[in-house]
Amino acid sequence: MNTASPTAPLRVALIGYGLAGSVFHAPLVTATEGLVLDTVVTSDPGRQGQVREAHPDVRIAASADELWARAGGGDAPDLVVIASPNKTHVPLATAALTAGLPVVVDKPLAATAAEARDLAALADRTGTFLSVFQNRRWDNDFLTLRRLLDGGDLGEVLRFESRFERWRPQLKGGWRESGAPEEIGGLLYDLGSHVVDQALVLFGPAVRVYAEADVRRPGAEADDDTFIALTHANGVRSHLHVSATTAQLGPRFRVLGSRAGYVKYGLDPQEAALREGLRPGDESRPWGEEPEHLWGRLGSGESPLTGGGLPVRTAAGDYPAYYAAVAAALRSGGPAPVTAHEAARCLAVLEAARRSSAEGVAVDL
Repeated sequence: MNTASPTAPLRVALIGYGLAGSVFHAPLVTATEGLVLDTVVTSDPGRQGQVREAHPDVRIAASADELWARAGGGDAPDLVVIASPNKTHVPLATAALTAGLPVVVDKPLAATAAEARDLAALADRTGTFLSVFQNRRWDNDFLTLRRLLDGGDLGEVLRFESRFERWRPQLKGGWRESGAPEEIGGLLYDLGSHVVDQALVLFGPAVRVYAEADVRRPGAEADDDTFIALTHANGVRSHLHVSATTAQLGPRFRVLGSRAGYVKYGLDPQEAALREGLRPGDESRPWGEEPEHLWGRLGSGESPLTGGGLPVRTAAGDYPAYYAAVAAALRSGGPAPVTAHEAARCLAVLEAARRSSAEGVAVDL
């Protein structure tokens, strides 16, 4: 429960200070009005040093148990953000919810839809806030596509193509590339969590899933080149690609409708800005904006690569909107910006995709 006064900032405890914690969550929390980063949990001495350098006023805890011990008292965090390795998401979220502490969990919430539904049920029983960090709902291209769909510019959408591709021929190692099932590594659950979530938000529930999950790089253990095909209940077909082995990148979105198509190249600039140390609210650069030459194009019967179609101004990306919505929900008791039930629906698709690839069959949901 919220222990802060109506005007005091909500105290946030962040568990994990790897890529997700240091690049995404800590900067976005500190940039959100009404939130303050109070504690970072990491047992790694090197990362503790990084925390001290980047956030000198923040407390450091070596174990999440220190947070649970503070629950129920005046020093309890008002929000726990779990940005630790995937395999820890369920046990840490369970402990936080049991302690009555509101929780944000980085995607994927869990390994299975059943685990996600159990967490949602626990949050409901305890009356405790639970949300999943799906920042790609606030990507610039996604926001632009939603605007085009709402305006009817494309007509009836027939096919949605989405690519989240990279060229990383050399392995980095670590749990994200581990083949051990308990690590929940590989691109299906990493980037696949994003592209599937976006497709479900845009076009509704899927009724059939087909997937090809391949391990391409020498020495790799987990899938690094994966394709997922969804048939939505409304008839739209989504073709989703996630890859670390793409030497020539395709369009981020290619959306084909009965009236027109929309093609957009390039990734949202917010992650790159955060990695560079830029922060929302920086006056040096408008947040989430991209130059005109990267705008997507809308048209029919023409190639965007030769200048066909009309340029469509890309909406500004808005990752800060996620934590602003979290803060508002904690203050008002309103809904989470991304719910555990939505995460469960996404995980059901990912599970079906894993089965489809393993068995070489399409899976009905």
